[in-house]
Amino acid sequence: TMGNWLVNHWFSAAVLAAWLGINIFLFTYYFLFFDRDERYFYTRAILGSALAWARASAKCLNFNSMLILLPVCRNLLSFLRGTCSCCRRTLRKQLDHNLAFHKLVAYALALFTAVHTIAHLFNLERYNDSQQATDGSLPAVLSKMHLHGSNKWLNPIHSNQTTVEYVTFTTIPGLTGVIITLALILMVTSSTEFIRRNYFEVFWYTHHLFLIYFAGLVIHGIAGLVRGQTEESMEHVPPHLCASCLMHKDEDCHHCRKDPEFGSIPAESWKWVLAPIVLYLFERILRIWRARQKVVVTKVVMHPARVLELQMHKKGFRMEVGQYIFVNCPTISLLEWHPFTLTSAPEEDFFSIHVRAAGDWTESLIDAFQQQKPVMPRIEVDGPFGTASEDVFQYEVAMLVGAGIGVTPFASILKSIWYKFQQADQTLKTKKIYFYWLCRDTGAFAWFNDLLASLEQKMAESGKADFLTYRLFLTGWDNTIANNVVFHFDTATDTVTGLRHKTIFGRPMWNSEFAAVAAAHPRSVVGVFLCGPGALAKSLQKSCHQHSSLDPRKVQFYFNKENF
Repeated sequence: TMGNWLVNHWFSAAVLAAWLGINIFLFTYYFLFFDRDERYFYTRAILGSALAWARASAKCLNFNSMLILLPVCRNLLSFLRGTCSCCRRTLRKQLDHNLAFHKLVAYALALFTAVHTIAHLFNLERYNDSQQATDGSLPAVLSKMHLHGSNKWLNPIHSNQTTVEYVTFTTIPGLTGVIITLALILMVTSSTEFIRRNYFEVFWYTHHLFLIYFAGLVIHGIAGLVRGQTEESMEHVPPHLCASCLMHKDEDCHHCRKDPEFGSIPAESWKWVLAPIVLYLFERILRIWRARQKVVVTKVVMHPARVLELQMHKKGFRMEVGQYIFVNCPTISLLEWHPFTLTSAPEEDFFSIHVRAAGDWTESLIDAFQQQKPVMPRIEVDGPFGTASEDVFQYEVAMLVGAGIGVTPFASILKSIWYKFQQADQTLKTKKIYFYWLCRDTGAFAWFNDLLASLEQKMAESGKADFLTYRLFLTGWDNTIANNVVFHFDTATDTVTGLRHKTIFGRPMWNSEFAAVAAAHPRSVVGVFLCGPGALAKSLQKSCHQHSSLDPRKVQFYFNKENF
């Protein structure tokens, strides 16, 4: 399976290695440059190695700021996916790791911001100490250079009354540094899984602080407080020869009569981030244009447990299984866009989503459609996005595992397989599907029970009842449910779901499930698909490895963690 992993993830591994390599190279190169270059001989005399730490981390911050917007340019990714549709599927699949890469770059930004900030706090402290020093040392002499002329200064602190806090909040680099660091802290902390799941609005609005982050980043270096010796001055007064002469003006210093002159390091963040900002601007304009295209809500269904099903139609809309869309309802909020997995099949003449009450915005949307006003709320749609999951159709036997809300993509897949089945699609290799659904509370997914029930009925009618085997696992229950189950144990249908297959209480024993599938299909290649948490992915991956035969002609399990 290690070989299998490398085949499937070589592109991700290559991108990761390149990104890591460039970061290491930039940091090492510029650290050594600022630590050794003659132009910064005098700057280092005051600041020491903190100069190199600050400048090297600044380069890495620029590089990662350039990358951070690219993974969230959804239309750019869709375009790339389209242009490399002839590429190997594994290559296109890696584009779905865009958010993982976005998070990785964000963590790198947080790390380099910490290094940069700490280094500059040391720098400010040393600038201040040097300005106040009266011992005739090189840092003390260099700090008085501003008295000799306007472009002679090296230390930006010119007064003995200044404090580090004063410089932090009154200079452009200090103030913008504080603002962009605060923006970054808020963005990182509000994008945790818990906040995104429960308070999506907080995450959504806080993330738009990226506008302040980029504005601050571009302005940050304009004042040029960190300086180095000018090229011209280096020729006339080379520092390695003339540094001692600044402290002791004696006869041996006739070749160093002039004072060294200094120039600012030019601001260059804008060069790094200009192209991605322009690209992102086009992305937002394209999203606005696409969102303005009319969406007709053709059917509204209210399912039990406050689940709203919206069936929609939009001119030119084409979808694949496992894709998602972004939805906006201007009457609730002009700015908020929420992602929803498509629950319809490509074969249907509409596209649909199921909205579960999980926050203020979803509550408001359900209320708006429940009120049954003569005019329905307007809906705007952007998408679809994400790679199609048609890999499911490439296996003779498929094991689909959905946990909780992770069941949604499988609605699309199961429907699509049924349509392909009905149309006697020759490309469909699938002969058998095992579907496992793990859920704390089936009430929230009663709509999915309806779908399973209709598939169950259709398959029984066409004599294909054994095509789909599903097992429902209720991982959370109370005494009422348990007593009810005992009471109705002999009924034909299940008391919890009303389906023919009985609900199992507790978690699946994956070893016995895999062993049963392996015994039933001794010579098949079985695709295992999961939409659920990481811990479940690990145990399924382990089972795939354990139950795959060493003989390539016998049963093989291939694990696919879907990135819905």
